[in-house]
Amino acid sequence: MGLIKAAINAVTGNLADQYKEYIYCDSMSSDVLAVRGHKRVGSKGTNKGSDNIITDGSAIAVNEGQCALIVVNGKVNEVAAEAGVFEFKSDLAPSIFEGELGDSIMNTIKDIGARITYGGEAGLDVRVYYINIKEIMDNRFGTVNPIPFRVVDNNIGLDVDVQLRCNGTYSYRITNPVLFYTNVCGNVTDVYSRSTMDSMLKAEVLMALQPALGKISDKGVRPSGISNYAMEICDALNEILCKKWGDLRGMHMESFNINPPTLTKEDQAMITDLQRKAVYRNADMGMAHLVESQGDAMKIAAGNQGGAMMGFMGMNMAQQAGGFNAQNMFQMQQQQQAMAQQQAQQQAAPAPAAPAAATWKCSCGAENTSKFCQQCGSPKPADTGFWGCDCGAQNKGKFCTECGKPKPAGAPLYKCDKCGWEPADPKNPPKFCPECGDSFDANDIV
Repeated sequence: MGLIKAAINAVTGNLADQYKEYIYCDSMSSDVLAVRGHKRVGSKGTNKGSDNIITDGSAIAVNEGQCALIVVNGKVNEVAAEAGVFEFKSDLAPSIFEGELGDSIMNTIKDIGARITYGGEAGLDVRVYYINIKEIMDNRFGTVNPIPFRVVDNNIGLDVDVQLRCNGTYSYRITNPVLFYTNVCGNVTDVYSRSTMDSMLKAEVLMALQPALGKISDKGVRPSGISNYAMEICDALNEILCKKWGDLRGMHMESFNINPPTLTKEDQAMITDLQRKAVYRNADMGMAHLVESQGDAMKIAAGNQGGAMMGFMGMNMAQQAGGFNAQNMFQMQQQQQAMAQQQAQQQAAPAPAAPAAATWKCSCGAENTSKFCQQCGSPKPADTGFWGCDCGAQNKGKFCTECGKPKPAGAPLYKCDKCGWEPADPKNPPKFCPECGDSFDANDIV
């Protein structure tokens, strides 16, 4: 009886699954990341087949911003990422309405036989999941605890770590639906909403935000200007989150918006005070502030109830101690101006001319600066300590042996005045003679 019942169930189940299905997905809101596709079955329709069977030749509708994944027996078998109608082709669930009639009947008989072995049920599971590939926007974040940020201001020589709080929004997109399904929402019953992973994504963004802000800090950006570098921060976050979001979940951060960060009152007061005081490094500003302070002090001294003389005596004592000497500020200002003018003159001064190339005289009488004579083509003679005279004679002494002319000015030639030893390069002798040990000095110049 059991075998007969299984055969009856196999036949009725196969007949019910002969009709082609039309798989679709309703509009996916930004709160839905993945949803299972449904068959379109009307009240007057006769397509009452199994929900986990998609017949050969069925239509799968894909809308813009969606990607359909056909999962066969738990594994992604096909991907439909373009908008339109996708035709599902499979020999696992044949239909007499698809292909040649004879082949369809034979495949149907084979399917009935396979169903009998499973007790009348189909040994197959085919599902369609739709992945939302639109930009998921308006994801909010905020720092519960302040994060460290390095403030660098080269204008005043400031380099200090402060604590700041920030908040803003970011958006992301699923760029690899297969990875997202496989590692995140695989085999979801019906709907996978973004609220399931919102808290985890927010924590990962905050964790990556600190090193991303560190890269912005290295550029010397102040806290008040961080919001102007939202795209750079987004690129830095994608670089940091690449392994977790891109390689593991198939996600990519699309945009990042950050509101102007806020510092603690102590850090803000410290930076403001240092920037205000840095202005007085300029002698003009420091002198103006000192003169203003002296004027205020004089007014206070004049209205001193203990007597104006006592107030001015205190000012004189302070001046002798160096506290109210404006003359020093004037001198400092003049020195700064003189130094600035000197630097400007040095920068404007022309560069020294390059030294003229050394000339040598060929045996034909032509003077040259290159390695070969421009008249006869003879190569420049090796520097053996000899020098050529205008009369054509080669000499090693201070005067020409033929005409008596003095040796032309140039690099001096050396010869040991004690033993007569001559170095291989007379222009660059060693410090001491290797024959007698005498040091080479002006006495050894020939």
